[in-house]
Amino acid sequence: MNKIGTLEIVVPHSAIDANGHVNNVQYVQWMQDTALAHSAALGWPSERYAALNRTWIIRSHSIEYFHSAYEGELIWVQTWVATFERIKSLRKFRFFRPNDKTVLAKASTLFIFCDTVSGKPATIPPEVLQDYPIVLASQEPK
Repeated sequence: MNKIGTLEIVVPHSAIDANGHVNNVQYVQWMQDTALAHSAALGWPSERYAALNRTWIIRSHSIEYFHSAYEGELIWVQTWVATFERIKSLRKFRFFRPNDKTVLAKASTLFIFCDTVSGKPATIPPEVLQDYPIVLASQEPK
């Protein structure tokens, strides 16, 4: 079981904004892509949630930018689950440029577990909780 999921990205031209670096909106897309890949790697692709009539919806995002990323650079987007509560989970992210060991940004998303039929929050079932390892603050990549 991999506690920390990593998506490797070579920054495409399409991610670059008028300032010549990765557009801020692109970071949110990469957060979603990385969260979905990590979830699938832990045995929970979107189809498995759909079979339960459940899904995760986003309550909020938080992103703090430290350095810019540029076209052609290799970056890692790392993600892990920091907390679970009855109906919610906090997932954290780190954007990292491995060639010079630079942390580009840190982020988090607060997810709410929902019933897709009623649209209302639902209690996170034990089978989900057991398959997602929690990464404590002391275990987070620095």
